[in-house]
Amino acid sequence: MQTRTPFYALVAALIILGIGASIYRGIEHDVPFVPGEQLKSWSIDAKVSFRAKGEPVEVSFSLPSDPAFEILVENTTSPGYGLSIQDTDQGRRAVWSVREAYGNQQLYYKVTLIPTGLQRNPTEQEAPKVRPVSWPDTEADVAQQVLADAWERSANNLSFANQLMQLISEQNRSQNISLLLSNYSPNSLFIKLLKEQKIPARIVHGLHLEDQRRRQQLEPYVEVFSQGHWHFFDVKRNKQTRPNDLLLWEREDSSVLDVVGGSKSQVNFSMLQESRSALSTAIDMMDPKSFDFSLYQLPLEEQSLFKGILLIPIGVLVVVFLRVIIGIKTSGTFMPVLIALAFIQTSLVTGLVGFLLIVACGLMIRSYLSHLNLLLISRISAVIIVVIGIIGVFTLLSYKFGLSEGLTITFFPMIILAWTIERMSILWEEEGVKEVVVQGGGSLFVATIAYLAMSSVWVQHWVFNFLGMHAVILGLVLLMGQYTGYRLLELKRFKPLAGDKQ
Repeated sequence: MQTRTPFYALVAALIILGIGASIYRGIEHDVPFVPGEQLKSWSIDAKVSFRAKGEPVEVSFSLPSDPAFEILVENTTSPGYGLSIQDTDQGRRAVWSVREAYGNQQLYYKVTLIPTGLQRNPTEQEAPKVRPVSWPDTEADVAQQVLADAWERSANNLSFANQLMQLISEQNRSQNISLLLSNYSPNSLFIKLLKEQKIPARIVHGLHLEDQRRRQQLEPYVEVFSQGHWHFFDVKRNKQTRPNDLLLWEREDSSVLDVVGGSKSQVNFSMLQESRSALSTAIDMMDPKSFDFSLYQLPLEEQSLFKGILLIPIGVLVVVFLRVIIGIKTSGTFMPVLIALAFIQTSLVTGLVGFLLIVACGLMIRSYLSHLNLLLISRISAVIIVVIGIIGVFTLLSYKFGLSEGLTITFFPMIILAWTIERMSILWEEEGVKEVVVQGGGSLFVATIAYLAMSSVWVQHWVFNFLGMHAVILGLVLLMGQYTGYRLLELKRFKPLAGDKQ
């Protein structure tokens, strides 16, 4: 007896592969699992303004590079200026240049960002070198006392930085801290004290994101290096936790804006929160050169074609389940699937009415053709021509009476309708009207169920965006193909054999 282990292994492999591929696509490419899902995006405008001196001008402006936000679109407005985006040791920078400029100048940079939720601390394999710092004689002893106080209450570099931040930020500051803050800003003092202890630290600039805000400025923060990671510190607010609405614009301890050939330079930010389709966003962020089996890389015409084709396996799955497991009889094996596709174009009610009218008229004409003793090929050809004529007449009548729904009847597969009429006519002659009603009604019932499944927004979203689901469908079809038991509708035939239980 042949073992079925390889078969079940194949089915399991198909299902696992399909589900795994779908999950991978959703996580790796940010394709939403839920149709119609929305996500928040931020549109940020940076306005660079300065006064040109009538000489060559070069403007270098840092661009955001924050793992917590992914750039969707970025563009600039700079009439008369040359522009280049450069990757430097200080990060990404936009460099505008012009041979000569006079008076007030304005340059714009616009970026659309998508929150990723990945607030990873930047890493470096080697600790950056710390340059020695110097203190005036009046501050040296005071700084050493502050360092000694924080050092005693700490266990490592990170806890030392926390203790130092609390000493600087607390309301009831000591006299030593107050003296040092009279000459330094909190961030500058924090960094200088850390460097005195050979702990790497740097200034980073961030932008608080708030909907419909204008003329905003970047705020300075501090990152402290400890055990291979840079850790965020908000000295002003005495917090080490980075807020979710903070965009770190510049984090390489360099200037945000450098202007050569101009004066009175400044940069202001405006921001707006928007809602975007998660699916459209994932498509826009998809790399067309990546090895990704995505139908969105095809032209729109082919995409539209595949959106219909990829629904057929769903209809096939419904037909296999209803015929093999339930036991519903249909006229033709997969004719209900094609009828269901037509229902998607026409709507369910219009499709049912149109199908019944066409088949009824076709059967009457086919009964006349049966008396002519035609060859099969001629008879089928005649039925096809008659079906086309019936569809044309119904379409014209619908147009005359203003029934726009009737115009969609042309979406019915004419060849399939002709074969359906031929099969029902032969079945009528051989088995009688009852069998025609049973198979015809079964076909419409299966087509309706297939239509409901194929027209589901969830189903359409999954079969088109997660191609791995077709492997799952194939596995289920193969699994049902091994079923040899009684159909559910056949159980009633054996009910009298059960008898009454005493």
